Amino acid sequence: MNTRVLVSLALLVGIGAVLHAVIPGIFFGMKPDMMLTMMFLAILLFPNVKTAGLVGIVTGVISAMTTGFPGGQVPNIIDKIITAFVFFSFVCLLKKYGQTVVSAAILTAVGTVISGMIFLTAALLFAGLPGGATFSALFLTVVLPTAAINTIVMVIIYPIVSSIFKRMNMTAHA
Repeated sequence: MNTRVLVSLALLVGIGAVLHAVIPGIFFGMKPDMMLTMMFLAILLFPNVKTAGLVGIVTGVISAMTTGFPGGQVPNIIDKIITAFVFFSFVCLLKKYGQTVVSAAILTAVGTVISGMIFLTAALLFAGLPGGATFSALFLTVVLPTAAINTIVMVIIYPIVSSIFKRMNMTAHA
């Protein structure tokens, strides 16, 4: 992994952290996880195991440090690492169809739902769910809207970032 790729990954994670900080909470103070979109974008642009592992760990740690979810530190780290590798697996499975905006959108929606399920399960096991909320209530009120938001954001930014990186000869292929 060269320095240009590391800087690009750092920029994407940094943008995700800023978005995570400025997005308001929607249910019990929980926010849509915009860091996921940037993590997914990083894996789409640089699809390899090292990238998935690195961006999963870094995104998990930053999410843990900035979470508003009570006891959400450990679940955030677990969620991001597992989700990064699952998302990377899906990218590899679908590479024969090419990387299009449609595939990026579908992968983002599925990845966000998987991430939400992993996070809520880990939170339920490690810290409990806040305010007496149930898994299904949080899934319906936080995870599904987040999946919709992340998908819309990916549809907007993927073609822009992808074309910029291609012009700079920065993207890698799985």
